[in-house]
Amino acid sequence: MTQTASTRQTIVQLLSNMSDGKEIRAYLQRFSEVDRSRFAVIKIGGAILNEQLEETASALAFLHTVGLTPIVLHGGGPQLDLALQERGVETKKVDGLRVTDEATLDAARDVFIGENIKLVEAVRGQGVEAEGLIAGVIEADYLDKDKFGLVGAPRQIRQGLINSVVRSGAMPILTCLGVAPGGQLVNVNGDTATRALVEALQPMKIVFLTGTGGLLDKHGNIMHSINFASDYDKLMNAKWVEGGMRLKLQEIKRLLEASPLSTSVSITTPAGLIRELFTHGGSGTLVRMGETISEHKTRDGVDKAKTIALVEDAFGRKLKAGWWDELDIHEIQMSGSYRAGAILTKLDDFIYLDKFAVVEEARGEGLSRTIWRAFVKDNPVFCWRSRTANGFNAFYHDSADGSVRAGPWTVFWKGEHDWSRIERMVKRVAALPASFVE
Repeated sequence: MTQTASTRQTIVQLLSNMSDGKEIRAYLQRFSEVDRSRFAVIKIGGAILNEQLEETASALAFLHTVGLTPIVLHGGGPQLDLALQERGVETKKVDGLRVTDEATLDAARDVFIGENIKLVEAVRGQGVEAEGLIAGVIEADYLDKDKFGLVGAPRQIRQGLINSVVRSGAMPILTCLGVAPGGQLVNVNGDTATRALVEALQPMKIVFLTGTGGLLDKHGNIMHSINFASDYDKLMNAKWVEGGMRLKLQEIKRLLEASPLSTSVSITTPAGLIRELFTHGGSGTLVRMGETISEHKTRDGVDKAKTIALVEDAFGRKLKAGWWDELDIHEIQMSGSYRAGAILTKLDDFIYLDKFAVVEEARGEGLSRTIWRAFVKDNPVFCWRSRTANGFNAFYHDSADGSVRAGPWTVFWKGEHDWSRIERMVKRVAALPASFVE
């Protein structure tokens, strides 16, 4: 299988950072537990097909080679705009939707068929079988024929067509063309088509491949994780969230509300797709409905038994008696279900991340990123340690400002730049007794 240099480099770097492959195996096992047609729906914008076709095909092919079959849906907006301009057909939009007359639909059909063939052949060029489903999967009614013309509102997804392609060992690649009563082709909005697929297939992952590679904050930086349970209202009330950003958040919320709680939405680039799906740190924006995250400055309000069970489950080891009672608590961040949490303590004049725990079943949902973001915001300077063979260390190395090996441990720090303090901190942290029974 050939791959573009940048994506191949990403995959090589990913695998080399994974400490015996434990991290990727955990995600593969999780993704493989669902029916093959329910792994992921991946929506690819037309601009991506224009600018990053080979990277996209390479990333899709990689998923197929590790036994995962995404259901791929692509658009072609920029290409359609150009085709209409060349044909002298005026483009008119109402409420953000393209009004589609017969001339516009003729152009849309030609463009979508052409883009579908291009993507299918690019994936096949990577050594993976793919099959284009131009029309027939999305059964639709007219949205409002007088107002929008030949624009469809999805009524039903023919899952049999998708499942047949998946069972044959090929990757299904769909367009946004629907079929109305009488066999009339109709133009279906890309986000609307994606939502119809999600509601029908109930996938574990929903992925949008974009040029920006994620949702951007007010400073233009990618927001790595969004937990709607705690973040949605804040974002919608923020003055900097306007226009397309607001509509995108509303659309993602509708997608997640129609999906199982374990479903998440990833927004990333083609080159970042593999890292986004298979690593704790990700590469893009991960959005989930999530659960509330509570902050505690003392043990009050924190369930001791559930906390100990979380840590022992996450690490697969038994804690020493008295561990909880001996902690000098600085801050605790805990998910409502006690499936993820962070415990920070006071260690001399340092803040020490004593435990960062996520149970196996919750990995891949974004809880770890949400918890991490919550305590890093309040504690820009802290340190922690991890067994050098820990499969989570790839995430730690990406997140830390520095690290050093000390016996069986790797000691990490964030926000500290005074080398005399770092040296003292490393010695102190490395000498701490183990929390678990040997």
